[in-house]
Amino acid sequence: MTTDRQKSYHPTRNTRDLIDHAQSYFSAAHNQGLMAVYAIPGEGRTVDIIDDGQSVRKVTDFVRCSYLGLDNHPTLIEGAIEAMRRYGALHWSCARTRLNFAILADLEERLSSLFQARVVTYTTVLAANMGALPIIASGHLTSGKKPLMVFDRHAHATLAFHKGTLALETRVETISHNDMNALEDLCRVNETVAYICDGVYSMGGSAPIADLRTLQDRYGLFLYIDDAHGVSIWGKRGEGFARSQLAGQLHERTIIAASLGKGFGASGGLLMLSTARQEELFRRYSIAHAFSASLNVAAIGAANASALLHQTDELAHRQAVLQANLAIFDDLVQTEQRGALLPIRTIHLGSEDRAVSVVRQMLDNGFYTSAIFFPTVAKGRAGVRVCLTASHDEMDVRRLCEAISKC
Repeated sequence: MTTDRQKSYHPTRNTRDLIDHAQSYFSAAHNQGLMAVYAIPGEGRTVDIIDDGQSVRKVTDFVRCSYLGLDNHPTLIEGAIEAMRRYGALHWSCARTRLNFAILADLEERLSSLFQARVVTYTTVLAANMGALPIIASGHLTSGKKPLMVFDRHAHATLAFHKGTLALETRVETISHNDMNALEDLCRVNETVAYICDGVYSMGGSAPIADLRTLQDRYGLFLYIDDAHGVSIWGKRGEGFARSQLAGQLHERTIIAASLGKGFGASGGLLMLSTARQEELFRRYSIAHAFSASLNVAAIGAANASALLHQTDELAHRQAVLQANLAIFDDLVQTEQRGALLPIRTIHLGSEDRAVSVVRQMLDNGFYTSAIFFPTVAKGRAGVRVCLTASHDEMDVRRLCEAISKC
């Protein structure tokens, strides 16, 4: 007998099928030594890969997303160490609604000034997304009306994972990647719509920010943009791909999530909010804020140091070096992202076996790149992802391109 509960069941995830389909590719990549790799950092972007406690080989890394090369910057390292010395502790096991390190207030104030928004920090961008999306779905940010939550099909896994939770609050839809016509159609027939997307997509490409602003002006569209891969590499203050295109005060129907790792070079995540009421709601009711702890002291110290560096000429210099490396790569290798001012390049090979084989060949030639396959990308779109940074020198990039051409 079919129950009402069974009739209404509509899965937003199918983890069993996902694992069944992908496990052979993951196993192949693991068996070829391409995943869960352990290493010790060297000069620039080199690392020593470790196996059974012994150094196996030195390779140039094109996997890390530290696009400006700040993750091993001496200023950030010293900022982390000095914070540890000052506070004499790494971590307080205490919810943020109770007790916080004073240095965290300094960081959030500094970031708020840097990004011209009300900034709330989190341990990760995943935690920020987990805390933010249910509050948006509740309707408290959209005049008491629960919005239709619309996801871009390519929205990052740390966004898409929450669809099931949000479906308990309100309706959830998914549209094709960057399909502004479909989004506008939904805006026309629904009183309130929230759109969830990436600013810069982890497999390449970006959101059409100008088009989204048009829909926001026309229909009151609420925007939630995860710009983890866009922060620091874009904007005079490193405010990111999305925020740099949203000049002035942040719109009350826009929230931007960003990373304190990746381009920023430290650790953690953040939300850029626009109003005091939004900040109050997030500090009281965001699960990852109200029921979990803050960034550790070392991460806070490093992030403070990075925020200060973002106010110096070094930021523009590193942004320029990154663009120069992208231009070299694009001159030598054809990708769908050729000419884009964003740091991710993907080479689609189609076959998962081919992707694993090519990345293994690259590793043997001294370059560690990422084999990408389902569920990271769509079935049949397997390939290689390359993350270029300001810490790669010109010869790093040229040798990489030569190795790609031989595979």
